[in-house]
Amino acid sequence: MSHDLELVEQANATGKIPAVFVHGLWLLPSSWDRWAAVFAEAGFAPVTAGWPDDPHTVEEAREHPEVFADKTVGQVADHFADLIGKLDRKPVVIGHSFGGLLTQILAGRGLAAASVAIDPAPFQGVLPLPFSSLRSAAPVLGNPANRHRAVPLTYEQFRYAFANAVTEEEAHELFDEFAVAAPGAPLFQAAIANFNPWSEVKVDSHAENRGPMLIVSGEKDHTVPWAISNASYKIQHKNEHHVTEIVEIPNRGHSLTIDSGWREVADTALNFVQRFV
Repeated sequence: MSHDLELVEQANATGKIPAVFVHGLWLLPSSWDRWAAVFAEAGFAPVTAGWPDDPHTVEEAREHPEVFADKTVGQVADHFADLIGKLDRKPVVIGHSFGGLLTQILAGRGLAAASVAIDPAPFQGVLPLPFSSLRSAAPVLGNPANRHRAVPLTYEQFRYAFANAVTEEEAHELFDEFAVAAPGAPLFQAAIANFNPWSEVKVDSHAENRGPMLIVSGEKDHTVPWAISNASYKIQHKNEHHVTEIVEIPNRGHSLTIDSGWREVADTALNFVQRFV
């Protein structure tokens, strides 16, 4: 938390519009480092904040995977809402995977000047459940005890869920550089969101202060295929107060924010938010 507060203070000191980046499962805030540099060059103040208790490095995360356990969607959303509340200016918010879900939650709370949800995990009301999504989540959902555990991916599981659209060599590089354990709780929360009236996996898609929103989908994503992203878009598009757009990035999998094609996705997000802030 102290590191995140330092980032907030640094952003406030610049006087610029902050760009808050929200990572998803099996990654750390450092997965946004190249994005942060691009947005800083474009005149934003990047804030690559972590989930509660996130280690600073991949090495530290692999030594102490237990720190990820029992983090819930509501807890992480409130953590980011608290950080954003300490910013002097309303930020743009950009998230990937479960970070994309959190981005939509934060936007629904009126905390984003504009938002970009990249391959976002589904929220309550999103109904499609493609086989590839089930297979990607199976390493966690296959054991109910994982609800309270931190769960790592094997290389083979990472290859299917994240790195299916890159070469074998690049997939190994991405796994070695970025992959860490993740809390099982959010996946269980998302899995039953449509059956739980009290679910934390809710998005206020009709909020008057939601702000403009872009949803980005990787064409070959196994974890969050087009069917899920498009279903999220169709719900968000009903917002009468702000523009909602969706774009599909050709030939890209769930690793699209960290793999060799990351810059195309970063520029897509940057171009969108620059239209509104």
